[in-house]
Amino acid sequence: MIMTDDSREFAGRTVLVTGATKGIGRTTAELLARRGASVLALGRSTGELASLNAEIGCRTIAVDLADVEATRASARANLPFDLLVNCAGTTVLQPFLDLTLETFDRIMTVNAKAPIVVAQEYARDRIASKRPGAIVNVSSDASFLGVIDHAAYCASKAALDAATRVMANELGPHGIRVNSVNPNITLTDMARLAWSDPVRSAPRLQRMPIGRFLEPSEIAEVIVFLLSDRASAVTGSTYRVDGGFATA
Repeated sequence: MIMTDDSREFAGRTVLVTGATKGIGRTTAELLARRGASVLALGRSTGELASLNAEIGCRTIAVDLADVEATRASARANLPFDLLVNCAGTTVLQPFLDLTLETFDRIMTVNAKAPIVVAQEYARDRIASKRPGAIVNVSSDASFLGVIDHAAYCASKAALDAATRVMANELGPHGIRVNSVNPNITLTDMARLAWSDPVRSAPRLQRMPIGRFLEPSEIAEVIVFLLSDRASAVTGSTYRVDGGFATA
């Protein structure tokens, strides 16, 4: 069955989306709202959360995911929610030889620790109430690659993929599916900053059979599919949405 934007596929379900104020997270929140979900939007910027609330009528949570305990407290305070999208992410461009441990720790905290903490609180609540669920962790194609100036980012996304597989294995018996979506370069504000130099971006584009980078809406569609009952047999997967990059 082909689902359209006015489908009520997620009617009656609340979805927590982290990183919901920008890029893939915001586009996913908007798509879920069109599909009937009640969106619980988590982000750092109160102004951007207010903007999203005005657009889709979501509930909002303002928290910096670099603060793990504040993140855990926010997740607990907003339970229960039916589905979870861990989409927040950050990066800093540093050559490996110049990479600081402070940078490494912050990126690992936001990109790997925070998703684990939110997923723990969500899964504990679902198990206690004997309700099934689904988690989508938004990772990156960088987890498979050695992207120059992205040592901490690549490591953080590889850690998230590994955690996803363990979550799927341990939470599956409780009816909770867990998958990751691994986009190649997607034209968010963060990606435009990293890939605005044509000298840097040209070699990547040459390996993209579709001849272009990706749009946030294309990633959001995969995230929403994996949350849905249409993906009821899919868990423990890493979905490379890469425009064919891996085949080149």
